[in-house]
Amino acid sequence: MRLTRATLSVAAVTALAAGSTVVLTSPASAAPNTTPQKVCGSSYKTVNSAPVGSLGTIYLTYNASNGRNCVATIRSSPGQAVEMSTWIYVNDTDQGASDYGNYTSYAGPATVYGKGHCVDWGGSIKNVYVSVYGSNCAALKEKRVTSIR
Repeated sequence: MRLTRATLSVAAVTALAAGSTVVLTSPASAAPNTTPQKVCGSSYKTVNSAPVGSLGTIYLTYNASNGRNCVATIRSSPGQAVEMSTWIYVNDTDQGASDYGNYTSYAGPATVYGKGHCVDWGGSIKNVYVSVYGSNCAALKEKRVTSIR
């Protein structure tokens, strides 16, 4: 699936504003004591993360054996289903993946081939949105944006 950052952003905002659920990858399910490795797979190692206020954390993971990155948004306290999202985009290759919906524990996984490339990634829980641009690019500094809508 070929998705641009603009397409991912528009899909997320449109779905969330309309109060509907859009799932662009396989749906997530509730799981107690969820970790990024339980969502993405045991071969994925956490390489970056970003807090979603006090609601949870978005994890960027990487699998060195296949060159793929995976992102998962995980709630701090699972419970009643709420709007959640997770997304990842590689600008150099114009490849992206996302997962949006109402979940009790986590959104994801969203995976893309990212070996040797900077990645943009993020997600949301309820009305708190986090985006990280130009991440994991060696010496380049990433840009983080958190907003409440």
